[in-house]
Amino acid sequence: MKFLHCCFTYRWLSFFGRSRMDHFGLTHILLEPDKYNPDTLDLVVDEEAREYWLNTCEKLTEKYVNFALSNNEDPTVEIRALKFKTCYIEALKELRINPVAHGQLTIRVLLDINETCLRSQGFFDLWKQQKKFENESALATLGSRLAEIDALPDDRQRWIELCKGVLAGNMFDWGAQAVTSMLDSGLYEALEKIQKRPWLCDGLDKWLDKLEKTVHHCAAVFVDNSGVDVVLGILPFVRALLLRGTAVILCANEWPALNDVTNVELEEILQHSAHICPVISAALSTGDLVVRSSGQRGPCLDLRTISVGLCTEMKVRGVDLIILEGMGRALHTNLNARLAVDSLKIAVVKNSWLAQRLGGPLFSVIFIYEEKETKT
Repeated sequence: MKFLHCCFTYRWLSFFGRSRMDHFGLTHILLEPDKYNPDTLDLVVDEEAREYWLNTCEKLTEKYVNFALSNNEDPTVEIRALKFKTCYIEALKELRINPVAHGQLTIRVLLDINETCLRSQGFFDLWKQQKKFENESALATLGSRLAEIDALPDDRQRWIELCKGVLAGNMFDWGAQAVTSMLDSGLYEALEKIQKRPWLCDGLDKWLDKLEKTVHHCAAVFVDNSGVDVVLGILPFVRALLLRGTAVILCANEWPALNDVTNVELEEILQHSAHICPVISAALSTGDLVVRSSGQRGPCLDLRTISVGLCTEMKVRGVDLIILEGMGRALHTNLNARLAVDSLKIAVVKNSWLAQRLGGPLFSVIFIYEEKETKT
């Protein structure tokens, strides 16, 4: 009965989310909103991918259970963790029999069902304490990282280092089995692991050339993980945009999912960062740097379900650059999205199967810069 409740809850949330787009629209951001499909892989038609991701998700349940048991002194945690495991595995079994049980089957859907099953057993923020610890640790080294970047001899070299920093930061993902062994390391160890250039998708030079010609008015940055990712990867990048005169909207999840930073957590991070960096402090004071909820409840990004408030603000502020960071937002979803503004899609491929499917090794780099498209 609990499993059925989970499924009904997920289906209702999916329907509710899809309806938002119908009422408001994203014509400012998406080139053809009516043709937008967030998902890169269709697991209904791609049998090989479906089998792989169903097996992978089933194996990951043990990781979630072990993490719950090791980080919670609640006497009910063991039974709740086992109920979560049963709920999710039963959902996966149903999808093996009927892949269209939820109308569609994608990596986004699988991850969303996982979060629904966790919440049904009271696990609303499994990584809360871990995120807090990692944020505090990363903030302790933010000043030295900014000084290191500022010491580089020219603007182009600084931007290369900033982009590599975003990629290295994105390695710190508790949802990726391939990086489990390095989660206790730091930014510099991660820099050594990412793919050497030329990257699998290497639009860095195109991005650098664009920076020499254009100053964007306002960027909307959809961020990913807590800790090293957002503090030492994203914030130095954002600071560099601010120094160029580009306002920034940092868009973070409304609800906790994996170790993704939430909008509330990101507000707190920025308040601490303001004491470290005068540029961030000034931008917060003037409103040139703001945090907004993306309206998302899972680790992927469906632009049809971003909050109406954020959609309105992006239009009013004249957002002309969208930055999508991380596998969930730039690879599992939105890799093929056609945008009506300039965009950066940045991720490290932290899954061996997916890297091979894309034609590269583990830790391949996706760094795609696309200039805005216009309707023909």
